[in-house]
Amino acid sequence: MEFYVDKVLYTARPEEKRTPNEELVYDALEKLGISFHRADHDAANTIADCLLVEEVLQGKICKNLFLCNRQKTNFYLLLMPGDKPFKTKDITQQIQSARLSFASGEDMERMLGCTPGSASVLGLLFDKEHQVNLLIDEELLRDETMCCHPCKNTSTLKLSMEDVLKILLPHTGHAPRMVDLPRYDEQ
Repeated sequence: MEFYVDKVLYTARPEEKRTPNEELVYDALEKLGISFHRADHDAANTIADCLLVEEVLQGKICKNLFLCNRQKTNFYLLLMPGDKPFKTKDITQQIQSARLSFASGEDMERMLGCTPGSASVLGLLFDKEHQVNLLIDEELLRDETMCCHPCKNTSTLKLSMEDVLKILLPHTGHAPRMVDLPRYDEQ
């Protein structure tokens, strides 16, 4: 079955009802005055799917990894370029943490209001207890926009990087920690 992406870009919330958490994301964006472009599509589960969505949005989709330490006492949302490989050792050295692994889907849903495959910076709207530490790869800051899911991977929003850093994150109370993840030469 071919992956479907609506070729129309929208600048408002969907008219049809969405999941409760998606609705809350759109409510927050409206309240904060954050504009966006929205592409609707089938569930984006692969890099190939995301590349098709990027063509419509004319922007790069951010890779969002939900991580935790071995003891499950520290949780991290790592935002990085979608085409950059992730190696755990690169991040653990920088944040001086024991080995990190992917956090469970249950923890993601409880803390970020997202299911696996749908995590994004917008999930921080649901982390009222500030259990999640935000890590941003410095390379992302070179882009003027950030593309991410509204806590459901059947839509992708293109947001201004400035709005994310100066409006959204102060609203959620999450101060990002910048990290510098290397790019590895293709072999």
